[in-house]
Amino acid sequence: MTGQSGTYVVAIDQGTTSSRAIVFDTAGAVVASAAREHAQILPRPGWVEHDPLEIWRNVRAVLGEALAEAQLTAADVAALGITNQRETTVVWDVQTGRPVHNAIVWQDTRTGAICDRLAADGGIDRFRARTGLPLSTYFSGPKVAWILEHVDGARAAAEAGRLRMGTMDSWLIWNLSGGAGARPGVHVTDVTNASRTLLMDLETLSWDREICAAFDIPVSMLPTIASSVGELARVRPQSMLAGTPITGVLGDQQAALFGQTCLAPGEAKNTYGTGNFLLVNTGTEITRSTHGLLTTVAYRIGDQPPVYALEGSVAVTGSLVQWLRDQLGLISSSAEVEQVARSVDDNGGVYLVPAFSGLFAPRWRPDARGVLVGLTRHSGRGHIARAALEATAYQTREVLAAADDSALPITELRVDGGMVANELLMQFQADILDIPVVRPQITETTALGAAYAAGLAVGVWADIDTLRGLWREGGRWTPQMAPERRAHLFRQWNRAVERSYDWVEPDEAADDDAAAD
Repeated sequence: MTGQSGTYVVAIDQGTTSSRAIVFDTAGAVVASAAREHAQILPRPGWVEHDPLEIWRNVRAVLGEALAEAQLTAADVAALGITNQRETTVVWDVQTGRPVHNAIVWQDTRTGAICDRLAADGGIDRFRARTGLPLSTYFSGPKVAWILEHVDGARAAAEAGRLRMGTMDSWLIWNLSGGAGARPGVHVTDVTNASRTLLMDLETLSWDREICAAFDIPVSMLPTIASSVGELARVRPQSMLAGTPITGVLGDQQAALFGQTCLAPGEAKNTYGTGNFLLVNTGTEITRSTHGLLTTVAYRIGDQPPVYALEGSVAVTGSLVQWLRDQLGLISSSAEVEQVARSVDDNGGVYLVPAFSGLFAPRWRPDARGVLVGLTRHSGRGHIARAALEATAYQTREVLAAADDSALPITELRVDGGMVANELLMQFQADILDIPVVRPQITETTALGAAYAAGLAVGVWADIDTLRGLWREGGRWTPQMAPERRAHLFRQWNRAVERSYDWVEPDEAADDDAAAD
């Protein structure tokens, strides 16, 4: 279906488990898509890596497949948008175009000793006032510091100006716009991804040189920080999208917020992916959390003031279902978990706390590890499957309660991501939150957000009110649980979580770090 010139927008959605390319039309509908999974490299307990070169190959492949399916050429595409797994970090050599190490994934916990070392002077909130973030293995800064400390020759190459660092958006843009060729790639990121590094000042939207010095990261490695909506680069000549402007870039959770058109203060979305991520739009004022949430940049349109958000990040939700499938063999496919969970009437007193990488918001307990509690002879496969789904809903309730910092009432929760197809989970989520849960017709909201940003920059869509008009409700769940039952279940969940604490002793992270040398 060859279209009129420049009437389509293509989004690259580079996620934790796969890379996708999706073609959208002016109604925000999916025209074509393609996806490829990449390997999850797990060299040690707590370590998670990706091969950046594999991801780049996959992105090129899915772009070609999606364009071929839609029968489109570069002339039909008005703009390219990118959304990405955020804190996952690549360090590469600009002369060779090759990474000096596998990408260190946001779930990776190897940088615990680095975080502890920096927290010795000022605690985990040492940089929170400037960055909105606690010191945590989650963020990019410690990952870059680890690579410079542990990869042979990396420190010298960085100080010589040969190395660049970036989240996956920067890696893809650099390659799309030129790479290590005669016309070098553009080294850039947007404000949302930069705000996840622990290196950017939230107020100035620039790299904080004092914090970079504390991590011993040369500023020369860092990309230019640009707005989320606006031209960041153009695709290099002699490629399938040659000359196409890259005009929308957002970290995946901010992209989902944009795709859900939660563009007014107090509007909130929750994405159910590998992990869960709740974002509440707080407007142009920076809101500081006192309950363990992150302050982050939601998006910035051109030269307009940035819009901020409070975020509750949960490390393990969808990946818990994958764990039931791949590690335990409890189910044969992720979709089967709902059927197995429905085989029992309730959780039978079983609670599963998936603290595989510690606990993120609002508890921030890197010492925690996963626990399965409440087991009796009565407990079976169905109870464990149900406990896994319920763990996702309980963790969402925790971060939603912590969002009280925004002082903005949240009367319904917009949801997206792979797990929202699970009707049992969605009903339990509404029950445990005691507010309606609403799913859009188009659930590819992460890619859609990147497409909206890119198209907005080039006039495919006139303004954010036009984007709001494209949103359509696809499903709604209202609370049906008795208050006493809700209170009992959540009280038991908290008891289970407390049993996950203090599993990793303080010296274990340091021992792991030393063993890596």
